[in-house]
Amino acid sequence: MPLNFEQKKAVVAEVAEVASGAYSAIAAEYHGLTVEKMTVLRVKAREAGVYVRVVKNSLARRAVEGTDFECMQEGMVGPLVLAFSQSDPGSAARVIKDFVKENKQLEVKLISIGGKLLPPEDIDVLAKMPTYDQAISMLMAVMKAPVEKLARTINEVPGKLVRTLAAIRDAKEAA
Repeated sequence: MPLNFEQKKAVVAEVAEVASGAYSAIAAEYHGLTVEKMTVLRVKAREAGVYVRVVKNSLARRAVEGTDFECMQEGMVGPLVLAFSQSDPGSAARVIKDFVKENKQLEVKLISIGGKLLPPEDIDVLAKMPTYDQAISMLMAVMKAPVEKLARTINEVPGKLVRTLAAIRDAKEAA
């Protein structure tokens, strides 16, 4: 059933709103996937905080106008499913990459992050990006390391003194 003008405007507005707040986007060709497999993809995406939508290419092009994903417009050809990362830059890439392992029919066509169009092979690079919590953890580990090293160094001075005095005491007791 074709969409009327108002429904098309609603779809464009919804996708544009999601795209304006997304960190990264992936467009993949889904030709040959069954409805059940697409439902599995949507469930996995929802769990990971990824917005997945099949949209007509003409509507998708209008939706990404004025966003960081405008660079994807020319490549939007064929039956595409759009995935937008809403929680962290790599979440959509992780979901799509995991799904492609089991379903070879899904083929990544476009990847965009920060207004740059990446080749489809870079999905692995994007999928390996840390989540927000992982990035904070890594930052805290880097910030904590010098303080820990300083504390160990300062603690070593009295420790070495105690070991030296114990060695002298043992030497006097043995004599």
